[in-house]
Amino acid sequence: QVQLVESGGGLVQAGGSLRLSCAASGSIFRFNAMGWYRRAPGKQRELVAAITSGGNTNYAYSVKGRFTISGDVARKTVYLQMNSLKPEDTAVYYCNANEIRGDYWGQGTQVTVSS
Repeated sequence: QVQLVESGGGLVQAGGSLRLSCAASGSIFRFNAMGWYRRAPGKQRELVAAITSGGNTNYAYSVKGRFTISGDVARKTVYLQMNSLKPEDTAVYYCNANEIRGDYWGQGTQVTVSS
C-alpha cells in the first residue's frame, strides 16, 4: 500500500506565497516522477508541475515563473513553492507519483487565494 501525504495548503491573499509538501510511504519500487496537479471548481484536473527521477522539471504555462517544484524523487518527497499567487490558483492540489505499477495520488490539500 502506497500513501502520499500532502501538507501546506491554506488561505492566502493574492500576491502571497504558500509551500506544499508531499511525502510517500509504503511498498514502493521506484518512482519515475512526482508532481502536483490541481482541480479548480468546475474544471478538470490539470498538471501544475512535475519532476523526474533525473531532476528534469515541467510546468504548466500558467504557473511558470511563479511556482517552483523541488524534491528528491528517490527519497519520495516533493515540494511546490508557490509565489505571486492569484485568485485563479484557487483549487485542490494533489500530489502524484508515477511508478512502474501505475500512478498514486494524495488526498488533496485546499489552496484558496483571496483577491
